[in-house]
Amino acid sequence: METFSQFCVVRYEGGASINKVRTGADQLSAIATDLLAGKRFGLLTNPTGINAQYRSTIDSCAAISEGKLTAFFACEHGLRSEKQAGIQFEDELDPVYGLPVYSLYGSNRKPTTSMLADLDVLIVDIQDLGIRFYTYLTTLIYVIEACAEHGVTLIVLDRPNPLGGTKVEGGLLNEQYRSMVGAWRMPMLTGMTIGEFARLINGQRDTPCDLKVIPLLGWNRKMEYSDTGLPWLMPSPNMPTIDTVRVYGGHCLFEGTNLSEGRGTTKPFELIGAPWLQSEKLCKVMNELQLPGVHFHPYTFTPMFSKHQGERCQGIFTYVTDRSTYQSVETGLHLVHYVMLLHEHNFEWLGNEAGHPFIDLLTGDNRVRLQLHEAQGLNEIVESWSHDSTQWRESRKPFLLYEE
Repeated sequence: METFSQFCVVRYEGGASINKVRTGADQLSAIATDLLAGKRFGLLTNPTGINAQYRSTIDSCAAISEGKLTAFFACEHGLRSEKQAGIQFEDELDPVYGLPVYSLYGSNRKPTTSMLADLDVLIVDIQDLGIRFYTYLTTLIYVIEACAEHGVTLIVLDRPNPLGGTKVEGGLLNEQYRSMVGAWRMPMLTGMTIGEFARLINGQRDTPCDLKVIPLLGWNRKMEYSDTGLPWLMPSPNMPTIDTVRVYGGHCLFEGTNLSEGRGTTKPFELIGAPWLQSEKLCKVMNELQLPGVHFHPYTFTPMFSKHQGERCQGIFTYVTDRSTYQSVETGLHLVHYVMLLHEHNFEWLGNEAGHPFIDLLTGDNRVRLQLHEAQGLNEIVESWSHDSTQWRESRKPFLLYEE
C-alpha cells in the first residue's frame, strides 16, 4: 500500500499479466479482505461495471462474504442503463437483490445523510469518458463531497480513459457556470482516468475524504480503449462505440443548438444535421480547412426521437482519419462557427429547463455564444482554450498514476 497525505492507492499485483489490462473490478476479490472485512458497503455502478470475465460488479459485490452489501447508487441513465439522457428518476428497489437503489439523478444529486447512514464504505465502478459534460464526473465530485462530510471511505475501481491519457482539450470551466454538466474548474477533455480524477478532486478539496483507488494494471497513457483488450459496453444509450466517444468532446456542443446531434440514429454525435442544413456546402467548407485527422461527408438521416424526430435532416458525417492528430473540441468549434455563418436565419441556441443557454453550461462560459459567430472570436477562443489546456496539464501532474 502506498499512502499519500490525502488519498491512497492500493496495488494488488497477484495474477496480473503484463500483456493484458486489468481494471479495478478485476481485483475486487483481492481487496475484499483488506478493505471490506466487517464493513457495510454500497456500490455506485451501471452496466459498464464488469470484469474481464464479463461478470458484473453488482454480482461480484453481492458475493463478497467479508463485508455486507447494503445499497446501490445510480447516476444518470440508471443502475442498469435503462433510462435515456436527461430522464430524472427517484429511489427504487432493485428487483434482483432487493436492496435500495438510491438515485443521484433525481431530487438528489448528492448522497444524503440517510443514504450513507448504514455505510462504512462506498465503492465506485463506472466507465467514464474523461469528458467534463458527461455527467458521471459531476456525480463523482458530489460523492467525494458527501463521503468527506459523513466519514465514509470511498473506493474507486479504476478504468481506462477511452481516449487515452494524453488528450487534454477545451477551456477551464468558469466557476459561475457550475452545473450537472460541469462542476469543477476543468477542461472538456481531462486526459485522466476516473481514479486519477478522483485523486485530483480529493486532493484539491479543503476537506478530503478517505479515498482509495484500485489502479489499472498494464495500462499506459497512450492506450485508447480499443488497445486494452477489455470488453466494451455502452457507457450510456447514445454512446455505442469508441468512434462516438472520439467525436463527442466537440460534437456535444450541438446539444446546445437547434441542430440534431444524431440522437435517434445509430450514429449519435458522428452525425449532425437539420432539415435546413446546406450539408454539401458545409462539408466543402470544412474539408477546405484541412483540420487535422478529420474528413466530413454529406449524409441524410431521419431521427427516430429527440430533435427533429421523424424529419428528414440534411446532415454531415464525421470521419476521424487520424486519431492521434484529431482534436475534437477545436473541430467542434469550427463546425458550429460555419453552421452559424451559413445559416444565420435558421441557427438558434437552445435554453435548458431553467431557460439558461445550454451552450454556456456545456462550454463553461458565455464566450462561445457571444463570440463564435465572428472569425476573430473563434480564433480567440481556440487560443484561450489551448492556454487553459496547458495549465490543466500542469495542475493534474501530482495526481497521475500511469506513465506514457
